[in-house]
Amino acid sequence: MESRAEKYLTFLKAVLGLQAFPVVVVYLVLITTSSLWKKCTSPLGLQKVLVGYNFLCSALSLYSLAAIIKSFYHGGLLYMFAMVPDPDVKHAFFIYWITKHLELLDTVFMILRHRQRQITFLHVYHHESILLLSDYAYHVSPWPAIGVMLGMNSFVHVFLYLYYGQSALNPSQRPQWKQQMTQLQMFQFVIGIIHSSVGYLHHGFCVYSIFYGFSMLGLFGNFYYHAFLKVRPDKKTE
Repeated sequence: MESRAEKYLTFLKAVLGLQAFPVVVVYLVLITTSSLWKKCTSPLGLQKVLVGYNFLCSALSLYSLAAIIKSFYHGGLLYMFAMVPDPDVKHAFFIYWITKHLELLDTVFMILRHRQRQITFLHVYHHESILLLSDYAYHVSPWPAIGVMLGMNSFVHVFLYLYYGQSALNPSQRPQWKQQMTQLQMFQFVIGIIHSSVGYLHHGFCVYSIFYGFSMLGLFGNFYYHAFLKVRPDKKTE
């Protein structure tokens, strides 16, 4: 029987061999050199492009969510811990995998619009890690167990890109539920940590899923604190 250490080594080798790994490398190089674009060009508006792009991402997330839910329909409650290939799950993961590649354009549009300040560690870490996870899930482990986290993420992204789409459509009147959106993002990681912990203790899950959940919860919690809770000093009146 393969030990946990051997499982982790196998997992690491699988990640390095993923099709998305070179994409992540190019993505990081693009971000690193983005300052050159800012020095040599003027910012682009791209409002119409952003409207269409964000609503498309929202629709694709809804489709992948529906596909994941459909794959769970016949499995029962314990199916969420199943670590066996499922053709319906694999189809759902394919849509999810395609969507995560498309969502890298978030960063590209930020660079084109000279919005480098929005390219935070949280932004980069989330995009590159979820792309690798989607690739691993689709090509290596099309399991219902992984579908729980990917399904929750698709659910969140339906509303996330709907928010972005509405913001691009009418920049002067952005939706008033940004804080609730961030709370929903954090809630998904709490549920993911609980699911991964139960899976680790009773169903042989890899411990990395727990670490990943805590890393994302910590990063989003830090963002939430600075965006909504931290008291800012009042501007001095002249």
